[in-house]
Amino acid sequence: MVFRAKIDTFFVRFISITIIIIGIVTFLPLLLEDGAKFFVIMILLSIFLLISSFILWCAFAVKYVFYQDYLLVKGGPFSSRIPYVNITKVSFTKDIFTGYRILSSRDGIEIFYTNAILGSLKISPKDKRSFINELEKRCSITKNQDEDSL
Repeated sequence: MVFRAKIDTFFVRFISITIIIIGIVTFLPLLLEDGAKFFVIMILLSIFLLISSFILWCAFAVKYVFYQDYLLVKGGPFSSRIPYVNITKVSFTKDIFTGYRILSSRDGIEIFYTNAILGSLKISPKDKRSFINELEKRCSITKNQDEDSL
C-alpha cells in the first residue's frame, strides 16, 4: 500500500523562496558583469537547474510504502526502511524543522523506532488516520507473529 505526502501552502512557499534565493545568488554575477559570455551563462543556468531540480525532487516526490516486513519512506534519493518490529511509538507533530524528516507539510506524524540515528522520523501522509490504522495493523501482526514463535 502506498501513501503520498500531504503538501501544504506553507511548504510550497518555503521551497519557492528557497529556489528564488538560489536563483538570485546564482545569477547575481551576471548582473554585476558587463557582457557575460555565453559559456558562463550556460554554466550558471545549468547549476541553477540542477540544484532546483534536486530540491523539487526531494520536496515533492515523497511517498510512504508499506511492505510485508517494513515501512519504506522515500523522498527523492533519500529513503528509510523501518521494520515494523522496531516501531515503538507514533505521535502527531507540528515541529518540522528539527530532527530527521521526509515530509512536505507542517501537519505530520513522528514515528519513533529503535536503531534510529536521530531517534525518530517525521512524515506527513495525506490521510493520516488511514496511515496510522495501516501501521497499527502491520505492527500488531508482526508482534503477534513474534509472540507465537516464542
